Amino acid sequence: MSGAVNGVPEFIRLVSHPLRWQLVTELARSDLRVRELVAAVDEPQNLVSYHLRLLRDGGLVASRRSSFDARDSYYHLDLDRCAEALADAGTSLHPALRMTPAPEEPPRRSSVLFICSGNSARSPIAEALLRHRAGNRVRVSSAGTWPKDRIHPHAVRVLREHYDIDIEEQAPRVLNPTLHSRFKRVITLCDKARETLSDNPPRAHWSIPDPSAGDDGRSSYSRFVSAAADIDDRVRHLLPSLKEDQP
Repeated sequence: MSGAVNGVPEFIRLVSHPLRWQLVTELARSDLRVRELVAAVDEPQNLVSYHLRLLRDGGLVASRRSSFDARDSYYHLDLDRCAEALADAGTSLHPALRMTPAPEEPPRRSSVLFICSGNSARSPIAEALLRHRAGNRVRVSSAGTWPKDRIHPHAVRVLREHYDIDIEEQAPRVLNPTLHSRFKRVITLCDKARETLSDNPPRAHWSIPDPSAGDDGRSSYSRFVSAAADIDDRVRHLLPSLKEDQP
């Protein structure tokens, strides 16, 4: 995102449009497909696609093909980019408006369940990172729709080397039909899991490529590093929103 038009910061110009504001609000909660955004904002698909393109050109929104059904794409809001742009907009109005976000602590009584297909990489990484950041203030677990036999060794390694977290003794868990109801937040990290749970859709979706796909030995570890960094960014942004779960 660059510059300003007639003195108006580009971020303000982009998100001040009512429909674009609706779109970024929906995407702040979950990665979504175009047809889901169309239903959420109740506007024609061509209009939604036009405004999504403007948000993409502005660097606020990105898209990625579904790893389960390549005919679909998931849209994702870059919250770090939004935070930077919002801070720059405030500073451009007056230096005293420079934003310094206060650290957020999640409320007690929050609970989060992460789901992916095998419960061997993305969802256990998310579980471990949220537990690491929130301590005992959040009840967190993970499960798989088709759990594998073990946690992927690269998932164990990336958590140990980059976050000082040990999950070596953890084993994949199966998602049973009653598990959803025991958690206030249910988040899928796998396109296949989300699209096959359409009868009981999770509240939010993080469309993160499977780092073990096309596993080619040592080189695949870099994909786990990237996936863990993406998940950690999303976990950081999840923590303040858990206040909405307070009774």
